[in-house]
Amino acid sequence: MVIVGLVLAGAAALLHVFIFYLESVAWTSARARKVFGTTPTEATATKALAFNQGFYNLFLAVAVILGIVLYATGHTTVGATLVFTGSGSMFAAALVLLLSDPSKASAAIKQGTVPALGVLALAIGLAL
Repeated sequence: MVIVGLVLAGAAALLHVFIFYLESVAWTSARARKVFGTTPTEATATKALAFNQGFYNLFLAVAVILGIVLYATGHTTVGATLVFTGSGSMFAAALVLLLSDPSKASAAIKQGTVPALGVLALAIGLAL
């Protein structure tokens, strides 16, 4: 079950790297505007905010990836802690999105389900 948790957390990290790309690199592109439902004017006006937010997503992904590597190399406590922190923060951010703007439920579910399942699987695996 630990491996399932680490794989799910890794998938969540990859998703958050992609979100980083959309927010910090491609924010004003047609693809990013379609994903986030913004107009060209809105995207231009919010570019600096999105750039910063994208890095938050990247840092969470880096924490999870580093945690997986550390866990796999025998540093189980530190590795699991980083995976729990990064994935748990991803899930918590999705909850904040859902609660603050219910019209974004689809996005919140997409970015929160996999890290939540990763946390759950890892916790069960470590408890066994």
